[in-house]
Amino acid sequence: MTIKPRQVTAEELLEMPEDSVRHELVEGELREMAPAGNRHGYVAGEFFGELRNHVKANNLGRVYAAETGFKISSDPDTVLAPDAAFVRRERLDEVGEVDGYWPGAPDLVVEVVSPNDRHSGVVEKALSWLGASCRMVLVADPERQAVTVYRSLEDIRILTGRESVDGADVVPGWRLPLSDIFA
Repeated sequence: MTIKPRQVTAEELLEMPEDSVRHELVEGELREMAPAGNRHGYVAGEFFGELRNHVKANNLGRVYAAETGFKISSDPDTVLAPDAAFVRRERLDEVGEVDGYWPGAPDLVVEVVSPNDRHSGVVEKALSWLGASCRMVLVADPERQAVTVYRSLEDIRILTGRESVDGADVVPGWRLPLSDIFA
């Protein structure tokens, strides 16, 4: 007989005591997240910093750092925490200040691939963000020095070399050369 683990809710996740382990919640299943390594942290920091500077200078919305939870589905609950995220000003004004997890997906998500990440897991997470109405998902791979840009299931583009990430209509005016983050 197989015993199915008890599902966890977003509220229970939020109330868990602080320990040294990061968690995400996927369809009620609690998943531990290993601490990020040096390259991962550097690349995530570069994306966050460049995005934050542009968004703040142009009053476009708010940028969130790693470990910020976004509740993207309910019953069972899914709470994901990207390495960086952007929510546009109009949505911030509409929703107001939130104490717990942001209700829904951000407009832009940045996920940085860690050495222990499985390719299928990273793609699954990108598709989860898109399924929750995220408008753009950037998956940065420090090992390959590439960024995969997901806009929809049909609009997926891989950037390498001297190319730049472009915020397009999601983060207007934001442009980040890959050479700046994979230096």
